[in-house]
Amino acid sequence: MTPVSRIPVSRRTLLALCLGALLPGVAGAAAAAAAAAAPSAYFPPAGAWDRKSPAELGIDPAALAAAVQFAQSHETARAADFSDQESTFGTRLGSMPTRRAGTNGLVIYKGHVVAEFGDTQSVDPTYSVAKSMLSTVAGVAVREGRIVLDEPVGKRVQDGGYASAQNARVTWQHHLQQESEWQGSLWGKNADFIGRSDFGAGERKPRALRAPGGLYEYNDVRINRFALSLLRVFGQPVPDVFAQEVMDPIGASNSWKWVPYHNSYVELDGKQVASVSGGTRWGGGMWINSWDMARFGYLWLRGGNWNGRQILAPSYVKAALAPSSHGPDYGYLWWLNTKGKNLPGLPVTAYAALGAGSNTILVSPEHDLVIVWRWHAGNPAEFATRVIASLPR
Repeated sequence: MTPVSRIPVSRRTLLALCLGALLPGVAGAAAAAAAAAAPSAYFPPAGAWDRKSPAELGIDPAALAAAVQFAQSHETARAADFSDQESTFGTRLGSMPTRRAGTNGLVIYKGHVVAEFGDTQSVDPTYSVAKSMLSTVAGVAVREGRIVLDEPVGKRVQDGGYASAQNARVTWQHHLQQESEWQGSLWGKNADFIGRSDFGAGERKPRALRAPGGLYEYNDVRINRFALSLLRVFGQPVPDVFAQEVMDPIGASNSWKWVPYHNSYVELDGKQVASVSGGTRWGGGMWINSWDMARFGYLWLRGGNWNGRQILAPSYVKAALAPSSHGPDYGYLWWLNTKGKNLPGLPVTAYAALGAGSNTILVSPEHDLVIVWRWHAGNPAEFATRVIASLPR
């Protein structure tokens, strides 16, 4: 099936078609501080973004140029034509582009563009960065009272996916922290990740299930179940919600698209509509350019506030940036740095949306900084620490 591009809402048809106990609050406090600063902050209008020379903002131009040169010289070894997709992840369920862009990125400091490199307009799959976008849709659901995070999903979603004794205990928070231990199959993939054909190099060995909330496991089948559950509580496709409540308000372009699998369709109000994925492991997923990724990261930097409009409740942002009990410094589908290990050399308040490729949106509230770096090798902190070294002290 041909992927459906995201088009303006008025014309859209349905997609069918810690460190101690104090640390969990540190990132949340930083987000709250960023939100408090939002009324005086610069917010880019749709279709434009103010640029400033490094010198205008006290940045060392030579040091920033060296940081960008470092990023440009560290492109991923992943195949540019995605020919390694199935060997890496298993049998595809959705479409893929014929080619990706080269490494590219943006540096946003104090709201202004201070560096750009590569083809930042290319609309490419962003892999698991989409998980942080699902987290944002969940934040909208919380804001609207559609879900309660510590409530079992099956209380509001009654499509059979939470009927078993194991799955009946799964809460929305369990899904967001990747601790759901949801059992079953979805779109032809089993949550146990067993089988080379289905899962490629990512296949796993059999293990006993734990109680929901008792174990962290990075698991795209379970995240795809979470995405379907969000569709159920909104009563409309997730991409439509994301557009109406997030991307349109922040002035994103019309070029992004959340591409479904060929078989991920369900009936809604008598129509077949697509449920989307939280990544591109099996094809499809969020296809987006670097500028729209930067706007998304900037929304989070500003504590869920965009030019006075509170898109996400501050309490949700704070909770999303607090580490879970069992994860590797993981929040609500965001990678955190409260232990200083995920993003070495960056503040404990820094966090990131990370996708294979690698694709990264990195946020450092302490530096009023958003970095987008796509199709790169290595840890994104290697680029970010060099950018930060160029900033005024």
